[in-house]
Amino acid sequence: MIEAKMNEAAPRTGGQILVDQLLAHGVTHAFCVPGESYLAVLDALHDASIDVTVCRQEGGAAMMAEAHGKLTGRPGICFVTRGPGATNASPGVHIARQDSTPMILFVGQIERSMREREAFQELDYRAVFGPMAKWATEIDEAARMPEIISRAFHVATSGRPGPVVIALPEDMLTEVATVADAPAYEPVETHPSLGQMAELQKLLWAAKRPVAILGGSRWSEQAVQRFVRFAERFDLACAVSFRRQMLFPADHPNFIGDLGIGPNPKLLARIKEADVVLVVGGRLSEMPSQSYTLFDIPTPRQTLVHVHPDTGELGRVYRPHLAINASATAFTAALEGLQPPQVIPWREDTKAARTAYLAWSDPTPIRTPGALQMGEVMAYLEKVLPADAVMCNGAGNYATWLHRFHRFRRFGTQLAPTSGSMGYGVPAAVGAKKLFPGRAVVAFAGDGCFLMNGQEFATAVQYDLPIIVLVIDNGIYGTIRMHQEREYPGRISATTLKNPDFAAYARAFGGHGERVEKTEDFAPAFERALASGKPAILHCLIDPEAISPATTLSAIREKALAAKA
Repeated sequence: MIEAKMNEAAPRTGGQILVDQLLAHGVTHAFCVPGESYLAVLDALHDASIDVTVCRQEGGAAMMAEAHGKLTGRPGICFVTRGPGATNASPGVHIARQDSTPMILFVGQIERSMREREAFQELDYRAVFGPMAKWATEIDEAARMPEIISRAFHVATSGRPGPVVIALPEDMLTEVATVADAPAYEPVETHPSLGQMAELQKLLWAAKRPVAILGGSRWSEQAVQRFVRFAERFDLACAVSFRRQMLFPADHPNFIGDLGIGPNPKLLARIKEADVVLVVGGRLSEMPSQSYTLFDIPTPRQTLVHVHPDTGELGRVYRPHLAINASATAFTAALEGLQPPQVIPWREDTKAARTAYLAWSDPTPIRTPGALQMGEVMAYLEKVLPADAVMCNGAGNYATWLHRFHRFRRFGTQLAPTSGSMGYGVPAAVGAKKLFPGRAVVAFAGDGCFLMNGQEFATAVQYDLPIIVLVIDNGIYGTIRMHQEREYPGRISATTLKNPDFAAYARAFGGHGERVEKTEDFAPAFERALASGKPAILHCLIDPEAISPATTLSAIREKALAAKA
């Protein structure tokens, strides 16, 4: 209160007011690429207790902020300059939108007197980011800074979380105003009613083949633990949505797998045959719903209980039998009061589903063309990585190895874009290592994926962040080639890559780099990377035929040609 009164009495620039609001809302980290359009903010950050990470490209900065928001549940903060700085940051905003991640992007803007003349790097940020962000706005008066920043934090974290974009006119940031700070934000929690929880218990007591699917955001370690206890009492089979594997421990006997791309067919059959499906936090969007084929639309055959913190998602695609407007935190707290039936008829089904998952996620039988076997690489990593290691990836077929065979055991250990954005793994790893310097952080990146934001390896070197990046190099845009061979077999077009020496790339930046061509070379190289204490790249060369654990490019091509014959 004393500080607020002092601030109210003391005139401050818009830049100083903004930074004071970030501090008031508990911000400890910010990511940026500097720009002259927000120099007043950079000056105010000079004396603030906010850890600022300077990045090499705005897309990387925005993805680091998104990763911070994903791991903490608090808005990741990013600053970029106007025009091309803002458009470069747009992939991070899109990821935050589709992944339901709280994030605030601050964008420098032209002076207010120059509007609508197409001044240097001028853009209408409400129009540019309006369809992509939860809220896009511009601050016209320094005195309104506390109000708008407070609203931004509430919008970013409440309901279905997402990104907020705020434009900052350059002259507004140097404008002086006398205004009090806003109080720290608190996300709005929505709680299930007693009647809804009673109805859920009644449905479960009458069920024969229930299953749970966990997804979305607004989870916490405590919420995960509460759901685990609930699953244990009911012996409930629990799956997770696409790239949400950290929401239930994979080493738990009730975990039965993830609904990703190319999931276990036995898991899909289990969900299709279920009589009650409890969906908590997720939207059942295109990827987990297998292109909207897993459930009938609008009314699923299964009795659907859909729990989501945003009423706009309840009934938007699927009409649930029971819709519960609640955050995962509040809902899992209410689960503590539910009691299982005296006899649980689905116990054997849960055991069978677990057995199917264990077989599906075992990499040791997998053999693919080439001298480097990714199945053995994954088996080695499972042995040596601690349970709290943070695993990061972008998009591409290489990610299948991580998603199918790594058994995530702890909350806060997965950074992967459900939006399918390439170039995410490296900046996400940098953001994770800034947040958790004492934890192992490993990024998977394809050769095409890495070079989309690989320059952020320089950021890791600059801040002494010893991440380990596995560049899985097959010399092609693998996912596109796979689809190309399936749809237009033998007609290769625009999917071949000529790559640099990624190990030399790492050393050029001051990191550790090694080339790995054979399975037996991986473990020693990984151990040397760890021992180096530097950011490291292991350049792992795999045969392009090894397009996935399940098939080869030649097999896909031959099947497609046979179908066209």
